[in-house]
Amino acid sequence: MERPRILITTWRRPLATYLGERTVLDTFDPAYAARVTDAGGLPLIISRPPGPVAQPVLDEVLALADGLLLTGGGDIDPANYGAAVENAEEPDPGADDWELALIAAARERGLPTLAVCRGAQLLAVAHGGRLAQRLAENDAHPDRGRLAPEAILAGRHPVSLLTGSRVQRALGGEQVAVNTIHHHGIDDPGELEVTATAPDGVIEAVEPRSDWACVGVQWHPEKMPEPEQTGLFTQLVQAALERAGVAA
Repeated sequence: MERPRILITTWRRPLATYLGERTVLDTFDPAYAARVTDAGGLPLIISRPPGPVAQPVLDEVLALADGLLLTGGGDIDPANYGAAVENAEEPDPGADDWELALIAAARERGLPTLAVCRGAQLLAVAHGGRLAQRLAENDAHPDRGRLAPEAILAGRHPVSLLTGSRVQRALGGEQVAVNTIHHHGIDDPGELEVTATAPDGVIEAVEPRSDWACVGVQWHPEKMPEPEQTGLFTQLVQAALERAGVAA
């Protein structure tokens, strides 16, 4: 059959252009689309609609999809998990509303989902969880402000994977090395199961306890050349392909 269609979210943020120092643009790392394509999927980039999330628009968007990829981005508004702002950089409530609605609709439809970094945090919030706005600085999670971009991209720390979990099946083995590019972290996963942790106790992966084919990872697999990281995208595309075959 045709390639399964994977919807990929964007990050709306102000960037310097000829039109101004803070021109609002929808952006994303093209590595996400490349990984989906390499795994056999068809990436479809979606921008959130203007105004409040309308159910008919949500239905039309997800009718196009065989799978969903929630990408990284800015900090989530702490109001979404009942907390005050302590260390949140320019939260975007509109983005939160849109992506939380996508998660709820994907869960209802059983749409295969991979949630990366901010996406994993939103997944936890959508299931009643809470985030930590400050993470203890250590070798696994250093202060990014003190590192050059090359050092951030090259840094790795180990995470332990829960045997039999979706993330463990995708990556293989009981431990894997991952990067650290996140500002906040998952403090309470809510209804989700924790399926990977760092040595310092930081939650690195979460999954539903149901049969919904969904995984949230705190690291950025799309930015890692290690071959095992492609397993997360292969797993997403395979689940989307199987769902599309059932739907057909």
